[in-house]
Amino acid sequence: MIVVNKELIGLDRVGMTYEAASGPVEALAGISLSVGAGEFVSLVGPSGCGKSTLLRIVAGLRPAAVGTVTVAGRAVREPIPDIGMVFQAPILLKWRSILQNVLLPAELAGQDAGALQGRAQQLLDMAGLSGFGDKLPRELSGGMQQRAALCRALLLDPPLLLMDEPFGALDAMTRDDMALELLRIWGERDLAREARKTVLFVTHSIPEAIFLSDRVVIMSPRPGRIAADLKVDLPRPRTVELRASETFGRLSLEIFRALTGRSGAGTSA
Repeated sequence: MIVVNKELIGLDRVGMTYEAASGPVEALAGISLSVGAGEFVSLVGPSGCGKSTLLRIVAGLRPAAVGTVTVAGRAVREPIPDIGMVFQAPILLKWRSILQNVLLPAELAGQDAGALQGRAQQLLDMAGLSGFGDKLPRELSGGMQQRAALCRALLLDPPLLLMDEPFGALDAMTRDDMALELLRIWGERDLAREARKTVLFVTHSIPEAIFLSDRVVIMSPRPGRIAADLKVDLPRPRTVELRASETFGRLSLEIFRALTGRSGAGTSA
């Protein structure tokens, strides 16, 4: 049985309203969520429900209109330094080598990039990018570029990873490979939960959410609210064979129903 560690992320009745030309738009309403240290939690929901906005609020890149946000027990009122962010596109600087891209967070943080070159190379090796550090982004495939972006997010060893559909633009086979790679880098095989990073992961893919996560949080259409919070009771380390299990199928159907209000038995509701 997994023992949940102390809370790392806390959201209490968080809401967000945008000012648009046509008037105010309520993006999020009444979001209360707790994520324990070392947990892998996925957010799924329809487009426009505020998943990406929620990540930015947790990161301190956008203030919540109402409610409180804490990370590691501290209120979030400005961008927080101890996070790694990975987006749908790798966003690598095309004129810098892969190794230089991975070292970028050190430069931005005012740290000695040279002192972290060994760690950067170790991360590239771990991600299957040995020998590609001196290549430019255009010389790598999309999946390899996304691996490099993940290495960049891990360079300063942040305790928290925020990932916004990082595999959404990849083909199905590369996406599956990247999911397995992420679990390996995350530390899925570590017996001690505290040895793992905390991950908040946005995806539109139900199978991907189940395969990766300890919990799947389902959000409603705008304004985004938490419609369900489901525990993924599947053994780790995860294997491709688990996708054929009865538990995996049951969870997929449960999430589908929560998202759509449909039974899943046919095309009509």
